[in-house]
Amino acid sequence: MELNLNTITAQARQAVLELLEAANLRAGDLFVVGCSSSEITGGQIGHASSLEAAQAVFAGIDPVLRERGIWLAAQCCEHLNRALILEEACARQYGYDPVWVVPQPKAGGSFATTAWREFDAPVAVEHIRAHAGLDIGGTLIGMHLRDVAVPMRLSLDHIGQAILLCARTRPKLIGGARAVYE
Repeated sequence: MELNLNTITAQARQAVLELLEAANLRAGDLFVVGCSSSEITGGQIGHASSLEAAQAVFAGIDPVLRERGIWLAAQCCEHLNRALILEEACARQYGYDPVWVVPQPKAGGSFATTAWREFDAPVAVEHIRAHAGLDIGGTLIGMHLRDVAVPMRLSLDHIGQAILLCARTRPKLIGGARAVYE
């Protein structure tokens, strides 16, 4: 399969726009992206890393989030225990303690590596509680979402060859039968 980077960028942009529309995120919220560049190019996750595919996805997502003031968290692969790359200001805002690691395409993943290179002041953290996110290629972002994740369907279900899964979160409903919810 020939890789069309413009198509991948357009698909990533469309996915983030649709999810933002459904999730009603606000400036300062966290948006996690797990991205298997291997799966995007038709390979098996963890075995065919593509910096070009990851850069194309980043180019579709990051500008959309930045213009809305929403923080991007780039999930690393399992070689870095699914740590996340954030802007340092985001880590400070949420009180997340940085850890010492720099992602590489084969140890952290191409998307996290791209985020590290493109962010103004990148740091790695071990855990976050994101408000919404995109899982591109089965990267298992659920561990980084707030407690009540709501699966979302978009008009597209793939980016490149990778399956696309999405979620937003909502507050827990508590109080039982007499409770009133807005």
